[in-house]
This record gives sequence, C-alpha cells and structure tokens, in this order.
Amino acid sequence: MIRIKICGICDLEGASAAVEAGADMIGFHFCSSDRHVTPEEALAILDELSVRPKVVGVFIDQPAEEVRQIAEYLDLDLLQLHGSEPAGFDAGRPVMKVLKVKDGVLPDAEQWPDPIMLDSWSADQRGGTGRTWDWDLARPLLAARQVFVAGGLEPGNVGKVVSGFKPYGVDVSSGVEARVRVKDPEKVRAFIRAVRLAEVHS
Repeated sequence: MIRIKICGICDLEGASAAVEAGADMIGFHFCSSDRHVTPEEALAILDELSVRPKVVGVFIDQPAEEVRQIAEYLDLDLLQLHGSEPAGFDAGRPVMKVLKVKDGVLPDAEQWPDPIMLDSWSADQRGGTGRTWDWDLARPLLAARQVFVAGGLEPGNVGKVVSGFKPYGVDVSSGVEARVRVKDPEKVRAFIRAVRLAEVHS
C-alpha cells in the first residue's frame, strides 16, 4: 500500500482531518517555513489525536543535536531532511533525504538510505516548492528504491502518479490547503481517496 503523507500540519483541525481521512503520516515543519510550528505546538496537537499516525519532522540544515532533541521530545518516527545535510547525518532516528530534480536531472541518491523523497528544485525555496516536475525521469529510481514523490501534487493529479509510477509514497502540503497553514478537510479526503482508487485500478 502506498504511504500517504500530509505535510505542513499547523493545527489540530488539519491533523485530525488527515488522520480521519486515513493518512499514514503527518509532517510538522520545525525549520524556517511559512508552516513552522514549535515542538510544543506539535506536541499539543499530537496529544489531542485519538489515533497517532507516523510523525515526521521536517528540518533544513539544522544541527544534529537540535534535531535529536526535537525528535526525542516528540518521539518522531522519521526525520525529513530538506537542506544540504551530508550523507550519514545522524540524529538518532531514521532519515528521509529530500533530493531535488533540477534541469531535468535526477539527483544521486546512492549515499542515502531508503526512503528518499524526490521534489522539484526552486532557486527561491529551500523547502517544498508546490511545483510539479517530469515524473518520467524518476522511473529507474522508483523501480529500485523506496521513493516518496512530492511537488505540486493535489487531488486532481495524484491518481496519475500512483497508477503510472507506483511510488512507495506520496507527499502533499499546499495541494490540500484552503490557504497557507490551513488544511481543507475535503481536499485532504479527496487526495487520499484518489490515491486509494488509483491503487485499486493500477
């Protein structure tokens, strides 16, 4: 089953919408981001959920010790690294390195463990870009590795990605928002429905 990650969670309503719709993972931005939350805010949200999904922390070039402290405080399942962290980055939890597809070139993923995430590159954004890229480029990697596809996904196109490429996982943030920091529950449900439907028919 394809893993579905709803990222950029900023409040209990967004987290609840993701969990109730069947998301496997939710992500919190502990880096410089429009969707930044503090570890204390994330803990308050998690404490109110009736079911705890896998929880991912998103970081950009932060010291390993800082990442480790946040990971332990929240018992994070996965550390998503969006910066220029070196291979072998160790903060005591499994990592998922985000690799950017730039100018039609697939990045080298050899030094990083599974899972990895492929996202589109942007000159002005270090985190997620919300922009699609040529998914065909990733076919060799998708066949050999556990790859999350990110970048410009939304309810209208995620089914195509799932049926055409069968990734290990898909990641969405802005594609299921009513506005920045606020998830739209119907878009969240539609996104997850589209993934599961495409899985059944592919």
